[in-house]
Amino acid sequence: MSIRIQVLGQPESDNALWMEIDSGQGITRLLFDCGEGCLATVPFGSLLEVDALLFSHQHMDHIAGFDAFFRCLYSRNNRPNVIWGPPETARILQHRFQGFLWNLHCEMEDVAWRVHEVHPSAILRTRYQLAEAFAIAHSEEPLSLTNTRIIDTSTYTIDALTMDHRTTTLAYIVREQPKRNIAMDRVSAMGLRPGPWMQRIKAIPQDGDASAEISIGERTFTLGELRAALLTETIGDSVAYLTDFLLDDAASSHLVNALQGVRTVICESQYCHADLSLARAYFHMTTQLTAELAKAAQIQELVLFHLSRRYAPTEWLAMLDEARAIFPNTRFPEHWDISVV
Repeated sequence: MSIRIQVLGQPESDNALWMEIDSGQGITRLLFDCGEGCLATVPFGSLLEVDALLFSHQHMDHIAGFDAFFRCLYSRNNRPNVIWGPPETARILQHRFQGFLWNLHCEMEDVAWRVHEVHPSAILRTRYQLAEAFAIAHSEEPLSLTNTRIIDTSTYTIDALTMDHRTTTLAYIVREQPKRNIAMDRVSAMGLRPGPWMQRIKAIPQDGDASAEISIGERTFTLGELRAALLTETIGDSVAYLTDFLLDDAASSHLVNALQGVRTVICESQYCHADLSLARAYFHMTTQLTAELAKAAQIQELVLFHLSRRYAPTEWLAMLDEARAIFPNTRFPEHWDISVV
């Protein structure tokens, strides 16, 4: 895997997800949600290099650890400070930014924090400045949003799906960009010498330049011809983070399509299926519904987390078995030692 994941927190407490995407040239670090105590196992040096915090929503058990996060990073000036979330994220976080006494900020180097809110047709951006003690919400030019894709880099993409938890919750899908390589045996078979031209074959994006010509020795090809003959493509890794929403037929159908090709799904396991009525009432999922989604979407691995505190530790294995009966490749996070409960 080029995407490394670590579920943060214990089964009876708040949870979050730490993710590292290794491109070979660098590592992107992402934090999904920020429950109380969840950062305890994240090395301080790694936290200082986080590239973005992405909230599913702002209920207490998903944001209670934000003060610890902000304390580490509030004055960070060596990289952008970026937060994503559903509508209302900027308003709520400004209260968190200002929940401290700022009387030394004028002596510090100014630092910006940018909050991105995902709305149905736009990404609204708000900037807060340390030099202003985060007192002013600066509205920046919104970005149009025509689908679910909120981040698209040469290394990875992130899609955010709007789900219903009696408030908007975002379900995130992270995919590595496909890995493109040149088949060297084909280069030799065509009688070509390796050279700088190979970088043009692998370049991203590739749209619109297929007819461009490239000379190799005394021979001339189009980029489209060389790519068709020499380029191999390997699908990258992928992880989805799903938590806190109603998984009814409409939501399930929406997610089954979106999750096609996803390797690992990290998904809440709030209720056992005997408590389906409670799950429906509180807009959560059951272990059976989660497993049925995994099976229908044909993912490779399901990781259950975010258990309801209504269940005793002796019931956790039964909840796992309930999911495995439908989708066998289901597990709890590695550090949850529940085999001895």
